[in-house]
Amino acid sequence: MSVADTGPGTEGRTRPCGPVRGRPRSEAVERAIIEGVMKLLEDGVPLAELSIERVARTAGVGKATIYRRWSGKDELFIDVVRAAEPPDPELPGTSLRDDLVVLLESLRRRGLATRSSAILHNVYAQMKSSPKVWSAYHAGVIAPRRHLVMQVLRRGRDNGELRPDIDLELANDLFVGPMLLRSTLRPDGDLPEGLAEEIVDTVLAGLRPVSSTAS
Repeated sequence: MSVADTGPGTEGRTRPCGPVRGRPRSEAVERAIIEGVMKLLEDGVPLAELSIERVARTAGVGKATIYRRWSGKDELFIDVVRAAEPPDPELPGTSLRDDLVVLLESLRRRGLATRSSAILHNVYAQMKSSPKVWSAYHAGVIAPRRHLVMQVLRRGRDNGELRPDIDLELANDLFVGPMLLRSTLRPDGDLPEGLAEEIVDTVLAGLRPVSSTAS
């Protein structure tokens, strides 16, 4: 029986006019659903075989409960990946360097988490084999993170911490690229503490205004 779909008197209630938004979201129910997907993945169930019905049985909820929160398994899978990752960092906002170090340190920690977590490794491998899911993940996770870095770089250029002629898209790649290379494309690449600071300081040395004395 569903933990959220049944109950006395629920079928006869009058629905309000206008768009139906469903019942209030329950964090406990959503957590049960997401953990249900994680359990299936941990048991080796391929993404292609993760039906909503199977997830519902594992999580102990009804299918309608899932569909009220996600339009399908692809959207649910994206939230599973988000839940499995470390949270996005809070930027200090004190300087371009400080913000970039925090952002790159977050990428370093994600890389370490992926290597140490069998479920994360399995999730990413399956996600990349599904163009639709990867596209949704890129739009919902990767693109917003890139946008955040671009905002930091734009503010740094406006504040005079970067040369005014800098191509910000290229600068983004110069800062983020080395960390992604080590954490994603080189599974054996070192991810030591202090790597974020080393990357940021090395790249900033070539991108600061010549007269800048910023540390």
